[in-house]
Amino acid sequence: MNTEKVTARRLTAEEVSELGLQDGIFVAAGMDGLPLDCYAPAFLTEPGKNFEGGSFAAKTIFGEEVHVLPGNAEECGVWVADKAGEEIEVLQSAGVLLNLALFVPDGNQESLESLYSAAREAFGAGIVQRWSEEVAMVPDVKVDLFEEPARARKNTSSQLRDRRALDIYPTRVRFLKPSDGWKFIVEPHKEVVDDTPTI
Repeated sequence: MNTEKVTARRLTAEEVSELGLQDGIFVAAGMDGLPLDCYAPAFLTEPGKNFEGGSFAAKTIFGEEVHVLPGNAEECGVWVADKAGEEIEVLQSAGVLLNLALFVPDGNQESLESLYSAAREAFGAGIVQRWSEEVAMVPDVKVDLFEEPARARKNTSSQLRDRRALDIYPTRVRFLKPSDGWKFIVEPHKEVVDDTPTI
């Protein structure tokens, strides 16, 4: 996370209600619901004059929607840049956490180590980390993946099925989740043959 110190002052609810969509503000920063101990540049999602009580809605430049009550002393509130104000920490950029499952053809420990070294060199040794590692052999076969209701009876009509994915490796199925109330059916891959008569 990259932050910088910005001089700003906190606005009252009346001052926020006078802001428009183009006015830059600072609100509490967060990523995927996780609050961060700093502020993020943001804009109101609708003009402050439309405020009818409740909370103001703002969207940060990182795409997070935040609801704030400027008058609530327990909240971070809404801030605006002001040289006569106080210093606050403002988030300028943040990284992205990637959870990767890598397929390495003819993979061995040496090729995995070189891949790891290349990633650390590209992004920085302190950035790329191994949290867990599992080596799984990927068979040279493919499967077709279907979904059907979890309580479907055997030998019922295949019309209750929903084609989820064709022509994928079995190990990839482990990283997918079925829809609510449905279960996966894995079958050997069959080439789709179009036998529609042609003229």
